[in-house]
Amino acid sequence: MNAIIFPGQGSQFVGMGKDLYEGDESAKKKFLLANKILGFDITDVMFNGTVDDLKKTDITQPAIFIHSCITFHHNKVNEISAFAGHSLGEFSALTCSSSLSFEEGLELVLIRARAMQNACKNNASTMAAILALSDSEVNAVCEGIENIVPANYNCPGQIVISGSKEGISKACEEFKEKGGKAIPLPVGGGFHSPYMESARVELEDAVNQANIDTPSAPIYQNYDAKGHTDINKIRSNLVSQLTSPVRWTQSINNMIDDNIKSFIECGPGRVLQGLVKKINRDSDVSSL
Repeated sequence: MNAIIFPGQGSQFVGMGKDLYEGDESAKKKFLLANKILGFDITDVMFNGTVDDLKKTDITQPAIFIHSCITFHHNKVNEISAFAGHSLGEFSALTCSSSLSFEEGLELVLIRARAMQNACKNNASTMAAILALSDSEVNAVCEGIENIVPANYNCPGQIVISGSKEGISKACEEFKEKGGKAIPLPVGGGFHSPYMESARVELEDAVNQANIDTPSAPIYQNYDAKGHTDINKIRSNLVSQLTSPVRWTQSINNMIDDNIKSFIECGPGRVLQGLVKKINRDSDVSSL
């Protein structure tokens, strides 16, 4: 049984999608449609922009979504038993499972990106990657420091935390004392934490108005790591994801428990393949 998995922010690169644009007429039409929906020429930024241009949240998220969805439709994959996406990638998963149209999916991604960007301006929050410690060790430290929470359970020994800049600094020192490695991340704010509450409220309105259909296969969502086909549950989890941790380790383990044997990464980069292998080295991984 196959699962298609979609990457999130951080997988972008200059030139992403240019080969599809130049080699597939239907893909080219999709890129041009994306420019029209967004109201600006995102393909020019994707193909010819700088690394810094692509790091801007309101560029990064739509660019990865566009690349992931066009890549999926360019490659015909049969017998898909599950979909999942890391953070932003959940919107790609919903779109490629026919739960969301490409147009509405892209509109929601832009709303989400701009809302997150605005939330970052309203608070001094940030993130850090914690390596070589268990989930329970990281959770314990976070519980002992005000305004610090786990944000991404990426794989065993790799967890990202979010919180106030002062709190993150204090937490990093504690993790180092416990023998872990703490790496402050160059991000605009504390994603997947209560610091994104204003973005959550804004996204909720948009998600509730969107036309969401039953997906062609279960979507394993970040919020609870479970597979869902119920539309109301999908809506709720999609919104809650913004202020809650990405439970990627748990999602992959649950898919494996549900007899998923092969994980196919769809989108820019190869980050998710590496994470899946660290979660379960016996899993078959590949990319489109």
